[in-house]
Amino acid sequence: MSCDGCQGSVRTQAEHTIVTTALILNALMGVIGLGASYFAQSTGILADAVDMAADASGYALVLLAVGHNERFRVLAARWTAGVLLLLGFGIVAEAAHRWLTGSEPFGPVMMAYSVVSFVVNLYVLRTLAKVRDGGVHLNASYLCTRADVLANITVFVAGGIVWFTGMRWVDPVAGVAIAILVFGEAREILGGVRDGTIE
Repeated sequence: MSCDGCQGSVRTQAEHTIVTTALILNALMGVIGLGASYFAQSTGILADAVDMAADASGYALVLLAVGHNERFRVLAARWTAGVLLLLGFGIVAEAAHRWLTGSEPFGPVMMAYSVVSFVVNLYVLRTLAKVRDGGVHLNASYLCTRADVLANITVFVAGGIVWFTGMRWVDPVAGVAIAILVFGEAREILGGVRDGTIE
């Protein structure tokens, strides 16, 4: 006897578990990152933390999309892209503000946060890879997390430069670099939604 329906419900449950875990981890790292960015006066950490918090909201919407029709999934992906665009502009504005007013970023905290965030994102990325072909909403989440890994590396490198050279201007530059990554992932998600081939 065929059990296609059974396989479908198991797949939906697997997606639900993976996305729920991703939501919790991203929300937690977003809160930790906001605190770390305040303590370290770091635009890079702030950009990374807000990005993860935005991803958490996207995962919440993805949870609603799991098991729904393709139209709802496309709307979830578009919402994720829209939030990323707003986030990117906010990061650029904050980086410009700190560039003009000055700040005292603390390199060791930047590096420590980025390492923890990298481990979390790598775990989430590996789990999302298992279900990314389940629809544009899940693939959008995968693309967001893939960009987060690059953002973590950016913050780590910037923190090292700040720590060992004292060049504080590197921090807002790192924030802008993360904003560029965010714009790129938003563009890729919207392009994939348009032609139905998010990769």
